[in-house]
Amino acid sequence: MVVSDAVGEGGRGPLVHEVLRATGEGRRVVLGEPECTGGCCGYLSVVVRRHGDIVEWSDWEVPGGGVRPPTFHFDGGQYDAEVARASAPGIRTR
Repeated sequence: MVVSDAVGEGGRGPLVHEVLRATGEGRRVVLGEPECTGGCCGYLSVVVRRHGDIVEWSDWEVPGGGVRPPTFHFDGGQYDAEVARASAPGIRTR
């Protein structure tokens, strides 16, 4: 929902299972781009960082200067399990 809210119904995001893995070193992850392409209006991206048992998504950049989503905090164990589940063979994401 965060991706579709920020880039619109026609926008899209890459398969980001590997880059969503959270480490102590934060890194910017591109989650999607608007239908007109990211080179035109910008990309939806977030910094993913682990703080001990908490995973944080922060420092959002949104296409076209739209409204930034809030900072999200996730339980690290649940986050890792969900990334692993989504990365399993046969799982389709959109």
